[in-house]
Amino acid sequence: MAQPHTITHPLWTVVGEGAIGLLATAQLHQAGFPVQLHRRTVGPFDFVFQSAGQTQHISLHIAAKHPYSFILLPVKAYAVVDAVQQLLPLMAEDAQLVLSHNGMGTIEQVLPLLKPEQGLWFLSTSHGAFKPDHATVIHSGKGQSVLGALNQAALAQQQSVEETMQVALGPLVVMADIWPALWQKLAVNAVINPLTALHQCKNGELSNGKYNAAIELLIEEFVLVAKASGQDFSNDSIQSRVAQVIRQTADNYSSMQQDFAKGRRSELEYITGFLLKQAEQHQLQLPAHQAIYQLLLQKSPR
Repeated sequence: MAQPHTITHPLWTVVGEGAIGLLATAQLHQAGFPVQLHRRTVGPFDFVFQSAGQTQHISLHIAAKHPYSFILLPVKAYAVVDAVQQLLPLMAEDAQLVLSHNGMGTIEQVLPLLKPEQGLWFLSTSHGAFKPDHATVIHSGKGQSVLGALNQAALAQQQSVEETMQVALGPLVVMADIWPALWQKLAVNAVINPLTALHQCKNGELSNGKYNAAIELLIEEFVLVAKASGQDFSNDSIQSRVAQVIRQTADNYSSMQQDFAKGRRSELEYITGFLLKQAEQHQLQLPAHQAIYQLLLQKSPR
């Protein structure tokens, strides 16, 4: 009698213990996918995972098996390059690395650090998760994710990466060209994050008419710089996307609002800062983004 065919999944290493990383880890663990955590502290790591009214206690091994062949790196944009440099000695010659964060500017920094056979991916997600304490993660909003390969070496392991990310942070849309999706997400982040950080409010507060003029200006300037960078959006399409996200996440605090509220470093340089750098390259002025950037810079923790 034929033995049932057992599907074996490769071991994934999730870096850090941020909310999105632990969400992905929990969902992989629940589905029976082998997963380990790469974190500063050694010893087992136990955490509580809450999703859709269910609570589960998860116990994980800290990464002991390397070289790492499959890595999910969901850390803040400003921590990406340092994290990659620390991972390089632990990565297999043909490792697959998936970046996931808000903002833009890291892909150009990471690609030159990788060996020819090492694949780079970007995953952009709208799942909501937060940690009320260091050992609890709450899946606060079901979302979806967009995944794209960023170099030729990524295509060698395409099926395996796509299958795993579908389980970790699906439903998943795989794009041959992820750049338009990254720019669209940047448009949303460059409006909602700085405004909520500046006014210390929930996302839903931005639907108040008093913010309309500021939102319109930020969108107008975004569309201008995106076009100069080869991404063609209309003001209306960005306007409706921003309004939709404000509606859908009305009760949420943006990541930047939380960073400012807690006196932590934010991703300002990789959101508004990235836009301003692009504008400078194309000799464009973005007075609205520049003004909000300066105001937030003054409030940033040093």
